[in-house]
Amino acid sequence: MIEKVTTKEATETSKDFNKLSIQVSLNGLSFCTVDTIANAVLSTESINFENERTPYGLQKALVSLFSKHNITQQQFSEIIVVHRNKLFSLVPKSLFDVNEMANYLKFNTKILANDHIAYDEVENHDMITVYVPFANVNNYIYELFGEFTYKHSSTVMVESLLTGQSIPKEPTCYVHITDRQMEITVISKRKLLLYNSFNFVSKEDFIYYLLFTLEQLKLDTETTKLKLFGNIKEGDYIYDICFEYVKNISIFVPLVSSYPMDLEKDVIDFTVLKTL
Repeated sequence: MIEKVTTKEATETSKDFNKLSIQVSLNGLSFCTVDTIANAVLSTESINFENERTPYGLQKALVSLFSKHNITQQQFSEIIVVHRNKLFSLVPKSLFDVNEMANYLKFNTKILANDHIAYDEVENHDMITVYVPFANVNNYIYELFGEFTYKHSSTVMVESLLTGQSIPKEPTCYVHITDRQMEITVISKRKLLLYNSFNFVSKEDFIYYLLFTLEQLKLDTETTKLKLFGNIKEGDYIYDICFEYVKNISIFVPLVSSYPMDLEKDVIDFTVLKTL
């Protein structure tokens, strides 16, 4: 189930067909607006913070970004906010109990008594993502626009890779890389084996988390396919160190959006693109 924040339905206008997608994290944020009728990207920007921010520092940056692009003065037919943090847990749908959500999280992360806990249903895959969204960001968006949808980045990532253009049968490790964060998704025989997220500072951190994950899943670095995507290209220091340890490595180029854009110029977060 994807939660919605609701208010009285706004009066619809014939010109209100624009869509806004936002990704927020303590390391940065990204957004994109599109015209769904003209099939065109209207505006976009990604920001990486020099240092990790607090939730309120994140909100301050979002306020500034909205002001820069005049977002608050626009109307949107749909708004999606993607929360990226490590306050999440994937739960088999058969074991999920809405009254036990705090218990699913407390073994993986530290949560506070007043934290709002939400959940998404990973469509068609019998999984539930339980997570803590940035409540202050949700409240800010609600005050501006009223009704909107929000979900966790892991939901978007897992759904996208399990329903992508080519789902592998053999063990495949996808690593999505943003500034100081790596998201690892391992798929085998069209099933999810693991999804996890790590913060890293150096290439040594990166390769440690990657090799540790493969080791825990008993996957061979000689045969397991490694597909890197996001903020990465061949010859980068991350790519080069992975090449030293994993034989079958490539840059993954997913089909991300039906809207025409220059992905070299328009650097937009993967989860933002997949919600457009």
